[in-house]
Amino acid sequence: MPWQKRWFQLSILLILAFIWGSSFILMKIGLKSFSPEQAGALRIVIASLALLPLSIRELKNLKRKDVKSLLVAGFIGSFFPAFLFMKAETRVDSSVTGMLNSLTPVFTLLIGLLFHKAAFKWMQVLGLSIGLVGAAGLIMAGSGMQLGNVNSYALFVVLATSFYAINIYEVKSRLSHLKGIQITSLSFLFIGPVALIFLLTTDFKPVLANPDWPMHLLALATLAVVGSAFAQLLMNSLIRYASAIAVSSVTYIIPIFAILWGVVDGEVITLHHLGCMALILVGVYLINWKGRRR
Repeated sequence: MPWQKRWFQLSILLILAFIWGSSFILMKIGLKSFSPEQAGALRIVIASLALLPLSIRELKNLKRKDVKSLLVAGFIGSFFPAFLFMKAETRVDSSVTGMLNSLTPVFTLLIGLLFHKAAFKWMQVLGLSIGLVGAAGLIMAGSGMQLGNVNSYALFVVLATSFYAINIYEVKSRLSHLKGIQITSLSFLFIGPVALIFLLTTDFKPVLANPDWPMHLLALATLAVVGSAFAQLLMNSLIRYASAIAVSSVTYIIPIFAILWGVVDGEVITLHHLGCMALILVGVYLINWKGRRR
């Protein structure tokens, strides 16, 4: 596959944006029967099972020196964000969650500056500041869409996006010698059993009391197979050939799909939300600005 071609990379980014932009509404559906903890664990378990044939095949390529980074990719890149997003979705509209997800490039730049000595441009610092202001505006919007109420659940999304940024640099700097299929399948091989053990400790009686639980489970299964397993395969493959900032800019497009699904589901999108999202996207644009490096 022509991974080094710019047009192909942009096509993959568009596919990822659609998948992840649609993920938030699937989470919302799954949470109608399952608790956030159950939904997060199910997402990881089902994705791990879907990847199991690949995981077994790729075990022969597992090297001891890669185990630490694969654990980071598994837990920081997939496991913890799955639970954080599910918890956030209990108090934050899926459309707003999609908007906040646009912080990923902002944290990618911040992590690069602080821990990877990445070269930067002053325009990127300006973009970082503007993006954080936009995020703060969304967090301050609070529940009920009223300015001035801090929605602490939105901070779960912010934490998840920072985890995504850490994962991007970990894969880019330490696992670039592995193929995307190897990184994804082996990392899920580590986190799948942990999620399963946790899932078995939860109470399924409230779930079975809802007659529509099979449909809600189907939504989570779709989220796991497409939104986690398949999307992570694409993402980890793309990281090998594109810059960390460029890869994280997939979040340019994610809010568009998240907002569309939110409107279809009857969520209220205010001018305040759109204005804050615009600030985040302007920040991301400036972060990707081509100019003199410092």
